[in-house]
Amino acid sequence: MTAAELQDLDFDTEAERVLLWREEELERAGYERDTARQLAESTSVDLHLATELLRRGCPESTALQILL
Repeated sequence: MTAAELQDLDFDTEAERVLLWREEELERAGYERDTARQLAESTSVDLHLATELLRRGCPESTALQILL
């Protein structure tokens, strides 16, 4: 394996860790698993805003409309 391939592998692993962390945080905030995955995969979604919306009582369906 070349150095470039190793670097790509490291990036993929790091990206996957970030994705899983975002998904876990969103689930912990109260999002359903599928919704948390959808939001975690969208890099334009602000994690803090997403969790704050639910914390303040926003229904999940409304939060999705706001965030996506």
